[in-house]
This record gives sequence, C-alpha cells and structure tokens, in this order.
Amino acid sequence: MPCTCVVGLQWGDEAKGKIVDLLTDSHDFVVRYNGGANAGHTVVCNGQTFKLSLLPTGVLRPKVQAVIGNGVVVYPPRFLEEVSNLRQAGVAIGANLVVSDRAHVIFPYHLEEERLNEGGTGKAIGTTGRGIGPCYQDKVGRQFAIRLGEMLHPDHLHERLVLIVERKNRLLRALSSEARQFDADSIYQDYLACMEQIRPHVADTSRLLHEALGKGQGILFEAAQGTLLDVDHGTYPYVTSSNSSTAGVWSGSGVPARKLDRIVGVIKAYSTRVGRGPFPTELDDGPDGIGERIRRTGREYGTVTGRPRRCGWFDAVATRYSAALNDADELAVMLLDVLSGLPEVRIAIAYELDGRRVDHFPTDAFVLERCRPVYETLPGWRLDISAARRLADLPAAARRYVERLGELLGRPVTIISVGPDREQTILAK
Repeated sequence: MPCTCVVGLQWGDEAKGKIVDLLTDSHDFVVRYNGGANAGHTVVCNGQTFKLSLLPTGVLRPKVQAVIGNGVVVYPPRFLEEVSNLRQAGVAIGANLVVSDRAHVIFPYHLEEERLNEGGTGKAIGTTGRGIGPCYQDKVGRQFAIRLGEMLHPDHLHERLVLIVERKNRLLRALSSEARQFDADSIYQDYLACMEQIRPHVADTSRLLHEALGKGQGILFEAAQGTLLDVDHGTYPYVTSSNSSTAGVWSGSGVPARKLDRIVGVIKAYSTRVGRGPFPTELDDGPDGIGERIRRTGREYGTVTGRPRRCGWFDAVATRYSAALNDADELAVMLLDVLSGLPEVRIAIAYELDGRRVDHFPTDAFVLERCRPVYETLPGWRLDISAARRLADLPAAARRYVERLGELLGRPVTIISVGPDREQTILAK
C-alpha cells in the first residue's frame, strides 16, 4: 500500500482537502502532521459541506483511521467543538480518531499572548489569533510547555500549570498593563473536564503508524497551510510556526520521509494569500477589477477566520521553487473553473528586481517585496467548464493553460478540479 503526502505549493488555501478526500479511500490512515486550528479544509461530501480546522479530512470516512500527529498543536475546546459539530451532522467519530500524546497543548494565555504580540508596537504578521505561534514558542523553549499526554495525570498537570501561569501573567503584564490575567486553578478545572472527553482518543500515534507500516497499510499525510508559509522555507517572517511542507512529515508524525511513495503538489489555477506578507502577483485593482472577480467567483474567504483572501495571477516562480522543495511527483490544479470567462489569463514566469530579471525565488521577504512579476499572457476561455469530466471536455485554451503550468513547474498535471464536488474532477493521467 502506498504512503502519500498531499501538500500545498502556494500560501495555503489550495483546496487540499478535496484531494485528500479523493485519495482517502485508497489508504488506511490519514495523518495531519503540522499546524493547529488555524488551518481550514473545506470538503464537500455526499452533498454536505464540512469545514475542518483541526481534525484530519479522513475523519469523514468511518473506515479510515484519522490521526492528529505530534507535530500539531491542539486547543482542546476546539477539538471537542469540531467533534461535536461532526457528530451532529451524522459523522460517526469514535476509535477512528486518535491524537498524539506528544502533541503540545494551547492554553488561553497563548491566545492572549498572540493578541498582544499582533497589536503591539512591532510589525504585525497577520495571524489567525488562535494561539498557534506562542504555543510553538513554548514547545521550542521546553520549560513552559505541556503535552497532551501530561494532561492525563491531574496532579502533574496542576503542578505544572501553577508554575507556568504565574510566569505567563508576569510576561503578559510586561507586554501590556491591560493584559488579561489568568487563574491556574480555573484553567486546570476547565482542561481537566476537556480531557475526560478527549482521553479515549489519546495514543502513541508514532507507534501506531509504525505498526501500520509493518502491516503494509497505506498512510496519507495531510499538510496544513502551504509550502510558502513553511517556517524554515517560506516567506519568513510572514509564515506559520511549523513545517507546512513535506519537511514536516518526519518530525510531525514520526514516520521517516523516505517511506513516501507519492507526493501530490496542490496548486490553485491562480494565487491567493491571507494576512500580510509579500505577494508579487497580487491584483489589487479595486472593486470592479479581476482580483475582486476572482475572490467572488472562487469564494476566497478564510475557512477559519472569514477574512477575504488577497488574489492574483499564478506565480510560477514561487511554485517552481516549492515544487522542487517538496520534490512533488505530480500536480493537482484546483479551481480552474474560477478563471472561466476571462478574456486572457496571465502567469508570472520571472521577476524584475531592481532593474534586472531574476528566475529564482528570493530567500528574504523584504527582497520579495521589491520584485515585480514578468508575465506571460495566454488566451482565456468563455465556456463554463464545471461539467467537464475529461480533458477533452475542456476548451483548448483551458487545456493549454493547464499544460503550461505543468511545463513551467516541470511536473505532470494528473488531477484537475473544476468545482467543489468530488465528481467535478478530471483525472488527467
């Protein structure tokens, strides 16, 4: 059985959830290995639309084992909220969902710390405000972090919280005289109640996955966010706090990356970005411009926050870099239908930087901010393509556009999405 990773090659929101859902039935496990409740995956299944932020997409398939790996940071109230919402929608959740005992836990003081960091005198990054970054900071700092497995031991948990909350209150007061202060006993009681419900789902997921490999079972790894938001390889500092590329598979799940047989790089037919940071192909062309048209047609609003996404033309310089970084075997082109009706479509094939042409993706965000796109223009297509199910059903211009994306990224396009439903998919190879 294969081990597959589905990874976004842009700034997230590439519709990876649909690809994970399409591939789930050919795997036994679906593993989320990075991020927290700041990721948003929208999946249309049997006419129902599900918006997931923390739980793996595989949880929608009762015969598949859904796993939240150790590389994820978990906010217990959000975990229980998502489980409750899915159960109310008729999704059976029990032993089919497990979460790593090594996953780190987000507490209320993490959310307050992030709020103060974003509203301070420094330059805001544009985070989701879910406490993700401060939790990862504590994880790396080691002394003041708590893992999910520790919360199964009440006396130990209380002792740790008393020490940590006292320190956090001093830190928060230093950041702002109006900072919220926290009570260790109150947090302890709230989280103890959460853990009584979460306890049946907690497991040593690394061991579980290694046992699956030994049995020859298939594992599907689901990346959150996109490669250009990877903390090591993205547009730093405007990135997330984890490895959102395939680099996170090994550390975030315990499964060696060399076990991967297939890496599917997911791209939108255009580009989007949420929050701040450089975006060379952004179409900031007003309420009647192409950027706003793409936003409305593609319903480009954050799954988690509802924030309008910044929209622009496809950036082949950035995605060529991320395709190479992930060593993607193939490409899934999503939301191609959104571009229907445009007289022409553009692709950034290079940048102009300080008067000279560059073909590589800069390592520094402040350099990328100075880059201007060099475009290649292709003819658009007028026809609605949402009913296309074969390559031959697409207009010639749409086929040529997809082919050009594959040429520029040096990878074959194997999947084309022309709508949100599972059926609105073309298997090109």
